[in-house]
Amino acid sequence: MVVDGVTTGVVVVLCIILAALALFVSEVIPNDVTAIGVIGALVIFEPWTGVGARAAISGFANPATVTIVAMYMLSAAIQDTGIVHRLGVYLADFTAGNEFRALVATVGTTGPIAGFINNTPVVAVFIPMISDLADEAAVSPSKLLLPLSYAAILGGTLTLIGTSTNILASEYARTLIDGRSGIGMFEFTPLGIVILAVGLAYLLTIGRRLTPARIPAESDLVEEFDLDDHLAVVSVSPDSPAVGMSVEAFSAEYLVETRILQIRRNGEVFAAPRTDQRIEAGDQLVVHGTLQAVNRLGKVTGLKQILREDVTEETFIEPTVDETLARAVVPEESAYVGETIAEARIAAFHDTTVLAIRRGDELLRTDLDERTLRPGDLLLVWTTPTSIEYFTDSGELVIAHEEAYDKLAKADVANIAPLSSKTPIAVGIMAGVVGATALGLLPIVIAALVGVFAMIVTGCLSAPDAYDAVSWNVIFLLAGVIPLGVAMEATGGAALLAELVVVAAGFVPLLAVLFLFYLVTGLLASVITPVATIVLMIPVAVDAAVRLDANAFSFVLAAMFAAATSFMTPVGYQTNLMVYGPGGYRFSDFLRVGGPLQLLISVVTTLGIAFRWGV
Repeated sequence: MVVDGVTTGVVVVLCIILAALALFVSEVIPNDVTAIGVIGALVIFEPWTGVGARAAISGFANPATVTIVAMYMLSAAIQDTGIVHRLGVYLADFTAGNEFRALVATVGTTGPIAGFINNTPVVAVFIPMISDLADEAAVSPSKLLLPLSYAAILGGTLTLIGTSTNILASEYARTLIDGRSGIGMFEFTPLGIVILAVGLAYLLTIGRRLTPARIPAESDLVEEFDLDDHLAVVSVSPDSPAVGMSVEAFSAEYLVETRILQIRRNGEVFAAPRTDQRIEAGDQLVVHGTLQAVNRLGKVTGLKQILREDVTEETFIEPTVDETLARAVVPEESAYVGETIAEARIAAFHDTTVLAIRRGDELLRTDLDERTLRPGDLLLVWTTPTSIEYFTDSGELVIAHEEAYDKLAKADVANIAPLSSKTPIAVGIMAGVVGATALGLLPIVIAALVGVFAMIVTGCLSAPDAYDAVSWNVIFLLAGVIPLGVAMEATGGAALLAELVVVAAGFVPLLAVLFLFYLVTGLLASVITPVATIVLMIPVAVDAAVRLDANAFSFVLAAMFAAATSFMTPVGYQTNLMVYGPGGYRFSDFLRVGGPLQLLISVVTTLGIAFRWGV
């Protein structure tokens, strides 16, 4: 059936796309789950979409998907060498407490590294380091964390393996453009260097002035999370039923709305709930809960609040106690996403108590066990070094403030950031993957898989760690949206959208059309994932270029760069989401700092593409 030149198939596919976009933006369900739903919808409506079961799951076998899986694993092996941690030590030494040097060190190292290692784990490693660099320089961490994310994004434009969108764009170039075998490892590196240089210059000048200082320099964590009225010190009277009870037993019987964090006794401090000490008369207990809850507890148990005793971050810093306060970010791929804190069992399994949650401008301090965790949430936790190590290794939480990173510049480098004995082997294997691809000896998917094999057999990476390193939600998202591109092509949806681009060419020069296409793609990537943007826009780019008798490869590059450089929202790129909470940013901060940067990069990239490849 055709109505005004638009087939029923086009209408059905566009409806599926619009529904998917609505779910991507609203995040009512996780994006990877939405992508799985897209697979089902395409097959259910196969008579109109033209996508059968085999085509619908083709994304899982797509070379780009397999390559991205392998690159996650290779990045993990490089991370395990300790090189990035070692670099953090040298950064602390270089900055020497100077604010501008700290900014230069942040953006000047993150960008180049992100060209060869997946930028998400790079940012995860750098967040605690940068936070402590900010402390040493007496500058707000907000002034450094947003530039950290932006520099990592800019670095992704340097090489083919810089981001997953580059790899996906290469696969589309191979299948959609005649005579193209994909995109070379360093084919666009000269332009990437220009983009990185321009972006870093912006961050060091205009961006530096626009970036707000949301979190005060050297801020007290208790003040930062406004917990003054949610932490108290109570004394244990001789007739209290708490006397003689363990913390665990007392908590089970009496503590519903409050939690004991410390027992303080004659100058000694015992961290709860792990301590085996029994509560004694005269003990002072540091408790977490509202003042109303503390008062109700006092009426039942005889515990009396010591009004003159203020609880600050210093209260929790004791040389005899391992536990520490820390900020922790919930990354997008964390298994905790979608679970309540009670369901996640963080306290039971990892001796970690969540004291507050910062979610954008919202600060949550009550009913925490019932709060559902979301990507980007910033948690204030009372935790142990062992748990910090677990969260860091597993990637379930990104620790954004850690005492172990304090005074790195004065520390023994070898002890603080030891290098693995496998470091030369791992670096050599990674160099081999890059070299084999760059020289055309092997397709990137095969080179990456051989690299993973070599990392595992040489002991640089264990098989379990390799599988754990993969962000499977990203892989399922990728595999789920790739069939949308198939449906767009099969039904003529890409051709229909390309017609709109052709119409624009009737009013402005071809270079302006390329620029407008870049802007639209960038805006779309800011509200949905860059991966989904690439899948939707590259078929349109190639179709439009053919109709305009333009260079299809230039339009593909425009879509690739636009999707890979999303600065305007915290949800458009995962690294933005990771610094959102630790920096205390507002949504508008990304528009204020990222908006001009995105426009600047749009102009530079469009002109660079036109100069190098033509339009």
